[in-house]
Amino acid sequence: MGPTASSTTPPGLLIAAPASGSGKTLVTLALLRALKRQGTRVASLKVGPDYIDPAFHTAASGRPCLNFDGWAMRPVTRADVLRRLSRDAELLLGEGVMGLFDGAAGGAGSTAETARLTGWPVVLVVDAKGTAASAAALLEGFARHDPGIELAGVIFNRVGGDGHAALLRAAAAQARVACLGCLPRRGDLEMPSRHLGLVQAGEHADLDARIDAAADWLTPAVDLDALAALARPADLPAARAEPRVPPLPPPGQRIAVARDQAFAFAYTTVLDGWRAAGADVVPFSPLADEAPEPGADAVYLPGGYPELHAGRLSANARFLDGVRAAAARGAWVFGECGGYMVLGRGLVDGAGMRHAMAGLLDLETSFAAPRLHLGYRSLETAASTPLGPAGVRLRGHEFHYAATLSETGAPFARAADAAGRDRGDTGLIAGSVAGSFLHLIDRA
Repeated sequence: MGPTASSTTPPGLLIAAPASGSGKTLVTLALLRALKRQGTRVASLKVGPDYIDPAFHTAASGRPCLNFDGWAMRPVTRADVLRRLSRDAELLLGEGVMGLFDGAAGGAGSTAETARLTGWPVVLVVDAKGTAASAAALLEGFARHDPGIELAGVIFNRVGGDGHAALLRAAAAQARVACLGCLPRRGDLEMPSRHLGLVQAGEHADLDARIDAAADWLTPAVDLDALAALARPADLPAARAEPRVPPLPPPGQRIAVARDQAFAFAYTTVLDGWRAAGADVVPFSPLADEAPEPGADAVYLPGGYPELHAGRLSANARFLDGVRAAAARGAWVFGECGGYMVLGRGLVDGAGMRHAMAGLLDLETSFAAPRLHLGYRSLETAASTPLGPAGVRLRGHEFHYAATLSETGAPFARAADAAGRDRGDTGLIAGSVAGSFLHLIDRA
């Protein structure tokens, strides 16, 4: 849905790529910092179900970054994301996911879908290593593949030198795509990764210096004024009349939320939705051996990296006893992915050592033989919970490498993939304790 004269957002554009690994995250961070340096009030979003990159965006821009998901989010949620990002912002910058057209069946959840929903132009980050004149064919293909998307510009990354840059600029001119810049090869700027993506922003003691170095690298090579001039306002008028309800209903009035490097994968839209609905969200750190607040009537353990801290978590008695005490007094205790594993009996780490966990669900998991589980998921709950009555429909995604050694008890929900194919029962529920490997994003 394209922009109109009644647009409610500042101009925006999308940073995309032909494929993962092209450098779009590094380029986006460098752009955010460079634009901020020149005095532009720039806010950002991340396309798709990514809970790591937004923290890097926030570090680069100094403003909260929110997810925007064409498959998992209702129109009213997407509209709220744009409204919230627009407050006191002059420019919105969105980072895409994977390649421009990559997503679920039919392109749902892709960067291309976001471009169609917002009407924002696309700037493509192309890894130019090993190519020159052939870039014209690539750009022409991306420009013509979907008439509903405007490929407004290209930034070439990993450029070998002035001669290479001249060939690439000529290729862009041949494809009639504006070349906004040619970035020289700089392998020292790459961010380290692990099995679920980049090493988390909070784990980099030198993150600010890294982002400054990236901005120093980008500023002389990219025409920031020309890039900003490509941006256009978005408008989602169909969502305006819908009642604003939080993505997920608050599971309690006072919700204790695990927040540290082992439990960092909580969506800001979900937590802020609970706050907007009047709930108190009280963070605590399991890694610091903190227990959930005794007065909390709900405890939320989001995903993260408990497998990297399993020994420490297993030894943190105040944390584990506090979660058990919450369950004993009837508080709703809910775990997603890593949080779900911690609610189980035991977790086997990558070295094959088993660590006892909370023991509130009959679940044993292992990272000794990791195997990727990835994809959008819709689910229908099997029992009445604070999330709604039995049969409530929700949307989210699955992304983990854990193997399930045993999982016994009543299922939490029935799941399907993005194409509607049945994935069977998922998760467990036992009294007021429940969880699954799914990260919940919004109501269906």
